[in-house]
Amino acid sequence: MLYKSCYISPIGAIYLVCDQTGLMGLWLENQKYFAKKIIDESVIAKNHPTIKKVKKWLDAYFAKSNPQIDNLVLRPQGTTFQKEVWKLLMEIPYGEVTTYGEIAKMLAKKMGIDKMSAQAVGAAVGHNPISIIIPCHRVIGAKGNLIGYAGGIEKKRWLLEHEKN
Repeated sequence: MLYKSCYISPIGAIYLVCDQTGLMGLWLENQKYFAKKIIDESVIAKNHPTIKKVKKWLDAYFAKSNPQIDNLVLRPQGTTFQKEVWKLLMEIPYGEVTTYGEIAKMLAKKMGIDKMSAQAVGAAVGHNPISIIIPCHRVIGAKGNLIGYAGGIEKKRWLLEHEKN
């Protein structure tokens, strides 16, 4: 069974979905690749332990406290490649950014190959089902431009500004 809840944040409604084990999705309202079917089929559960932990994490994040994710169980659903990219996203420090190309280089090295497509990495980043916690907003274009955020560029800009010291 899947459980859902809504969290009202400074950037709008955020929809949370978990199963008995952990968080499966965190989507901004109107986000590209929004999992409406999963949300529609989930049961409202404001007091589910995972939902409560995630809301506490979001409270801390929006209070600018750089919360850690070690007490959260994240269960993003995707391909092996996507999951590898999402693991690398979690290594981007709070308040810092990296590029799609840099992630592609790290992934290529990890896989023991010469190079990896930044576009393939971009597609995986764009399908991240646990926005903010898996910080896809910290990935920018090669020239420092804000591109490719499924939640919208304005929200990406807001999140990056929010994380500045």
